[in-house]
Amino acid sequence: MGKYRKILVAIDGSLSSMHALKESFKFAEAEKCWMTVVSVIPPYLGDLDTTSVGNVMASMRKPCEDALAEAVRLAAEAKIIIRTSCEEGETHERIVDLSDAENYDLIVMGRKGQHRLERALVGSVTARVIGYSHRDVLVVPKDAAVGWQKILLATDGSKYSEAATEKAIDFAISYGGELIILSVVDMPAEFYGESPEAWDNLVVKAQAYLNKAKQMAEASGIKVQAFVREAETWQAIVDMANEKKADTIIMGSHGRTGLKRLLMGSVTEKVIGNAPCPVLVVKK
Repeated sequence: MGKYRKILVAIDGSLSSMHALKESFKFAEAEKCWMTVVSVIPPYLGDLDTTSVGNVMASMRKPCEDALAEAVRLAAEAKIIIRTSCEEGETHERIVDLSDAENYDLIVMGRKGQHRLERALVGSVTARVIGYSHRDVLVVPKDAAVGWQKILLATDGSKYSEAATEKAIDFAISYGGELIILSVVDMPAEFYGESPEAWDNLVVKAQAYLNKAKQMAEASGIKVQAFVREAETWQAIVDMANEKKADTIIMGSHGRTGLKRLLMGSVTEKVIGNAPCPVLVVKK
């Protein structure tokens, strides 16, 4: 336990965000950590000279205040102590700034609906929080429970995957879980036709990444299953999560700048958008 000391849960009053909040209560209790719940009022872009601006601002604050009031009620039912914060500004900026200013270890967010476009885009706020934040982010689909008995770790041998591996091992040790480790070879068929030896090299590298992570886990006494799959990366991860009934997917996030931060990377975004279970994106 104790991988996270302080967690920040972002809500907007939607069913998905309130579900993520309730799952966070169980997680915070198990981790013995402090929790803050934040909701953000979007910036007012109207004419500040109008006499009705006070009414407009009160109307804009109401969804934030209502969501936080419901969070307090749910926390009381669960016998969890929370702190609330009603922020104003661009939603992703306020969430990221608050997490940095108060040194939170983890940001928890809900994943919105099951419509194909919503899954593909994840949600602009979630995408931007993951893209800009230096903190780990846990994205919880509606109706999915946060669990650590079967952890799917996706690794590509990068330093970001190494951080995710360490986190996955910590969780497996703490909760008595097992690891399912996956390394994916993703190469378009037309390139294979041009250079089959390059494909073979990718398979060898993927197996090496897998063996390294597996050895680390087994050295900690963790039960491990390890697989190399040849497919589109995000699809292989989601398929494995479904096949093995994973409780949580853990993956590293590559450092990005500028526009790439907003896009997160197609693999991360598509995994989050289509995963049947929560996804923990490890940033540290």
